Amino acid sequence: MYLKKNHYLCLIFVHMRFLCICVRIYAMLCEMTTPDDILRQLKSGQYPPVLLLSGDEPYYIDLVSDFIEHNILDEAAAAFDLTVIYGRDLAGADIAPVIAAARGFSMMGGTKIVLVKEAQTIKKWDALSLYLDNPQPGTLLAICHKYGAPDKRLALWKSFEKKGGVQVVSEKLRDYKVAGWIRDYMQRRLKDEGLNLRIADRVPEQLASYLGSDLSSIVSAVDKLLIGRPADCREIDMALVERNVGISKDYNVFELQDALVRGDVLKANRITQYFATSKDHPMIKELGILFSFFQNLMLYHYLPDKNERAVASALGISPYFAKDYATAARRFSAMKTLRIIGYFRDTDARMKGINNPSAKDPDLWKELIYKILH
Repeated sequence: MYLKKNHYLCLIFVHMRFLCICVRIYAMLCEMTTPDDILRQLKSGQYPPVLLLSGDEPYYIDLVSDFIEHNILDEAAAAFDLTVIYGRDLAGADIAPVIAAARGFSMMGGTKIVLVKEAQTIKKWDALSLYLDNPQPGTLLAICHKYGAPDKRLALWKSFEKKGGVQVVSEKLRDYKVAGWIRDYMQRRLKDEGLNLRIADRVPEQLASYLGSDLSSIVSAVDKLLIGRPADCREIDMALVERNVGISKDYNVFELQDALVRGDVLKANRITQYFATSKDHPMIKELGILFSFFQNLMLYHYLPDKNERAVASALGISPYFAKDYATAARRFSAMKTLRIIGYFRDTDARMKGINNPSAKDPDLWKELIYKILH
């Protein structure tokens, strides 16, 4: 009995320790400086002595870097007090020359900026550790480390923020968040330019499907949409997207999804035949989007509240798309939906060569569509 009691006490202790660790991690995440945070600080004239921009998503690193390079100093001051150094140009991949530049005084008596680009090529960071102990007053040293982060096992990075450095991590956007990000970005652009244009409901989802999660490509596509719109344009719709970005309004994964929900065999096969001959529609990407729809449909079948807002909240989608699941649920029962999910898994395996000696993408598409609709 005593041993059993101690066993339960140990389990409780382990769980409490795990909870405490989770709380600390969450607190750290909440305190982490975001790209938006640092832009607000820079725009208000608050410059940290050392700023590290790192992560797998280059868009935000470039956004903050461009602001630092082009907006803090006027043209006259920048000629004397802005130094841009590329990591690839540093002999021996040593940051020491950067620190020497940061130690200099402002020629114009204001802020001095030392901006390091492509810092991912730097290997020797010892001089930065010493600089953090006594940074040069009035100097902003900004380090841009793309496609990952510096080796956090080094003592320098463990004490970086304690010594006054500010770190901004630019993480890749999760696939399910891309459409929402696109809609928010488009709305901000329209507001900034004073344009009263409506965004058609499927446009952000179509752009996300076609462009993936590369934010730079997305921003470029949205800019093309706004620049290429007709003077009398009142809505950013799929026709405008097709004209300026190249996404077909008739042959895309959402039209295929609608064809499946309506039971339109002819249209579904026509779209998948187009996919099979287009480099812009790799089967693995389109399968992933369709799989997510049927995965959500499975969840929809067992939601206690099927009100559009409740569905949107539970599935993490726009309320506009909740009705798509209501329509799909009438065609595909929960049991049929479960079988369809199995068909997707089987097709994915066969596409990768498992139990499939010869079938090509057109054959796999045709077989999958047949199984879903029959």
